[in-house]
Amino acid sequence: MPQQIIQPIASSFRDPSGFVFEKDGTLYRQVNDIFKQDFDHFISSGCYDHFVEKQWLIPHEEITHNLTGRAGWYKTLKPQRVPFITYPYEWCFDMLKDAALLTLELAREGTRFGVILKDATPFNVQWSQGKPVFIDTLSFEKYHATKPWIAYRQFCESFLSPLLLMHYSHQPLQSLLVSYAEGIPLSVTKSLLPWRSKFSFYTYLHIHMHERLASKSRSKERYPENSPLSGRQGFSEKKLHRLLDSLQSLVHSLEFKGSSTAWDQYYDEANQRKDYLLQKRKIMIEWLSELPETVTAIDLGANEGTFSFLLSARNMATIATDSDHSSINKLYRKIKQEKEKNILPLLMDLANPTPAIGLNNDERNSFIERTNCDLGLALALVHHLAIGKNIPLEKIAGFFEKLANHFIIEFIPKQDEKVQLMLSQKKDIYSDYTNDNFEVAFQKYFLIKKKQVIGNSGRTLYLMRKYA
Repeated sequence: MPQQIIQPIASSFRDPSGFVFEKDGTLYRQVNDIFKQDFDHFISSGCYDHFVEKQWLIPHEEITHNLTGRAGWYKTLKPQRVPFITYPYEWCFDMLKDAALLTLELAREGTRFGVILKDATPFNVQWSQGKPVFIDTLSFEKYHATKPWIAYRQFCESFLSPLLLMHYSHQPLQSLLVSYAEGIPLSVTKSLLPWRSKFSFYTYLHIHMHERLASKSRSKERYPENSPLSGRQGFSEKKLHRLLDSLQSLVHSLEFKGSSTAWDQYYDEANQRKDYLLQKRKIMIEWLSELPETVTAIDLGANEGTFSFLLSARNMATIATDSDHSSINKLYRKIKQEKEKNILPLLMDLANPTPAIGLNNDERNSFIERTNCDLGLALALVHHLAIGKNIPLEKIAGFFEKLANHFIIEFIPKQDEKVQLMLSQKKDIYSDYTNDNFEVAFQKYFLIKKKQVIGNSGRTLYLMRKYA
């Protein structure tokens, strides 16, 4: 009986060098024979070992069998699996910046081993133990010093463009990367940047002049001889390092100075409610100790991660989501500072979570498709969805049911001052927003195991389990 030919996963079809596939629940990468020389050089040069030792690249095991049954097979790799796949439009500014710096470091360091990075897409970077890590082993090929860096334009459009636009506008613009998944075109970036951006030499060089010369590629115009982009008289390793140094210097100089939001003071206000946070934390610790083995968790509306750290302290791999860029960026900086390994911060509008995009709408999976946790937290969140976003309670319950097996959910009644503040800005059409209706809606999807009022706050915590 002929062997069944295994197909690549939906996001792994663009590179003829190989592809990623799954067999019996295990992730593998096939190296095709066409990439044999480059792959062997990458391994034998010591570059692979160096990158793995630096924790810049995920390690892999070599498998001796052709598990896919496909012609053109050379080797099979079993890479270390990343716990949760994320996309650049879900990253805060500092995450995208660190992913850019890792990409440049790999490109520069690789030349020591006669290796160059052939592509520079943020989709090749994921997050593991609080740090960015490169996942595509087949992105490294033999370096030829006489050739320019083939991934230069891709880096400028995929990393530099969104970073510069956010740096100058002071606005979170990650959602642009959903529309421009392959990078924001230089022409678009140039048109959106302020005129004063030309006074930054490296911004002028890598965006404004780069776009102008690229648009005239059919003419005889060339890069100035003293430019790090120049290919006159052939390229060289010195010119490549000058190019990478200038990109690195520019990326290092960029920062997000977005205005603060009401969420920046959220926990300051909450702490003024007598022992509200203390009591909530006490209840949660008690309930967490009674749950079955819990390995993965998601904190919806995490703000700056106060309760995400509570989950992490119990060794739970925790996804911390919030729609507020300032909060997630602060959380990421705190994770870096404290070398926290269990929390993954993500930008996520729960009323409009990340969709499935790409070829056939399955190249990049939706947030819901990727999320299946043991435990979910929804603390001081439901009223924002129900009243702030006009989402019926039953639809909120159906959404939560897709994300985790157990949930700890906080219900804040209409008479609460925070809810009243929201209602002061709009007509009260929420007659169904009550504790009783909340319980009825969620009992369609969950078994309510416990409920407890938090001190004298009037707010109630619920422990729920999804029906089997």
